[in-house]
Amino acid sequence: MAETRAFWLDENVDRERGTGGRGRYEAEVLRRTDEFADTWGDIAPVAFAATAWRVATELSPGYVRRHRRIVAATCAPSPWDGSLICAVTVISRWPAELTWSRQWQRDRGWRDWPQLFGQYTTPTDQDLTRSPHLRATLQVEAPVPLGDLPPAPDGPGDAVAATARRAVVVLTRELNDLLHPLIGQLEAGVPADS
Repeated sequence: MAETRAFWLDENVDRERGTGGRGRYEAEVLRRTDEFADTWGDIAPVAFAATAWRVATELSPGYVRRHRRIVAATCAPSPWDGSLICAVTVISRWPAELTWSRQWQRDRGWRDWPQLFGQYTTPTDQDLTRSPHLRATLQVEAPVPLGDLPPAPDGPGDAVAATARRAVVVLTRELNDLLHPLIGQLEAGVPADS
């Protein structure tokens, strides 16, 4: 069965590429501590956790790794009530309405997501000059439970890196719980039982 975890932490690369006894993510958090400045002492852990997630996913390769179907994943405070909202873009198959009949294609050679060694890729400029592409995605937007998130530190000296790591661990777990069934169903490629 194909791997269906939506997200996981790449602890091996983090340790291997770390310096001075610190993991790569910890070093990056300490280097970018100013990006957390607006979150110090916040009563809600949301803004701190969202910043920790952003830093973890901006590393290349990311400290948080993602399933090949996931194009993007962000976490941000809700402008409505300040809760934590994730937005995840997932590669999907064409909808059933387009696969039921091929008449809409009119022999134009429509292409789906290109794949290279099992990884979804963006069509090259050359690909786009040869045939039309229809790349289906699903946009998942959902609240993320806050119960296990660590409180925001009071300042830059209060174990910022360790708290950021804990926040990312919790977010990875929560997003994996949310998206694992969806990814599994897409990978299975068959309709779910009713």
